[in-house]
Amino acid sequence: MRALASPASCKGVLTAIEAAMALAAGMRNAGLDADELPVADGGEGTAEVFAASLGGEWRQAPATDPLGRPVRARYLVLEDGSAVVEAAEAVGLRLLAQDELDPMRTSSRGLGELLVAVSDEAAGPILIGLGDTATVDGGAGMLEAAGDRLRSRDLQALCDVRSPLLGERGAARAFGPQKGASPEQVEELERRLAGMDELRPFAELPGAGAAGGLGAAIASLGGRLVPGAAVVLERIAFRAQVAGADLVVTGEGTIDRSSTEGKAVGEVLRSCREQGVRCELFGGRVEEAPPGTSPHALSGDPARAADDLVELGGRLGRLVLGVA
Repeated sequence: MRALASPASCKGVLTAIEAAMALAAGMRNAGLDADELPVADGGEGTAEVFAASLGGEWRQAPATDPLGRPVRARYLVLEDGSAVVEAAEAVGLRLLAQDELDPMRTSSRGLGELLVAVSDEAAGPILIGLGDTATVDGGAGMLEAAGDRLRSRDLQALCDVRSPLLGERGAARAFGPQKGASPEQVEELERRLAGMDELRPFAELPGAGAAGGLGAAIASLGGRLVPGAAVVLERIAFRAQVAGADLVVTGEGTIDRSSTEGKAVGEVLRSCREQGVRCELFGGRVEEAPPGTSPHALSGDPARAADDLVELGGRLGRLVLGVA
């Protein structure tokens, strides 16, 4: 019997590739023919998921982090000439210490610098993963650094949320607190975003509020905002690989209702249901089971995460095979 290990990343604990390796090892131990097919939705690790399935060439370019310090940012150039860029490589939360989080002064300028460098190296479309950024500047820094040099390029922003620019689900109010903003600062950020004339025509687009308003900023350059999970799964030929599988296991660090609202886990589940393939979900933590699912909670101990997934893979493998 054939199975697919198709997790997204468990942020800060395991990459999607590491989680897939652990799951697949457990399923193979149980006697299944298991393949690793990690997934992503535009957040951190998206480029690695592309590389694992499609190959490509890793390159680096100089940029600046959210506080203006120099960094070397990785990006992936695929064989068809398109490039995969993660905004988090230049302006990610992971580049800042906890006491450095300050969306009142962090800038997306480094992403603009990175995209200009990529546009000089890649001939095809530029896919930009918008997850896990530390900024809420509406892309002001990116736009300043890039100028008009990106307007002729095919830019595709991979969004893992469908949030508009403003309002309760928008860039400031929904995501500002996790980037370090106080309640008072959230309202100031909302006012700043509302005052950016260049973003106003794109404020209601699904994904405009992604990455602190970078979605709207990329749309203002002529880019398209696309559902990240759907694009990733299409590019790695997920549906074709699911065909004929007896079991698919997916999951992420935290499972809640939002896991099936634009995230990779939800797209995997939807694809499996459409093809009549059994799909099991796991979470490092399960805060709320999405409708129609019964996720498997791991131990919650980050140090045990890989072992937990090996054990889960084995348990599910034995269940599918009917072995006690």
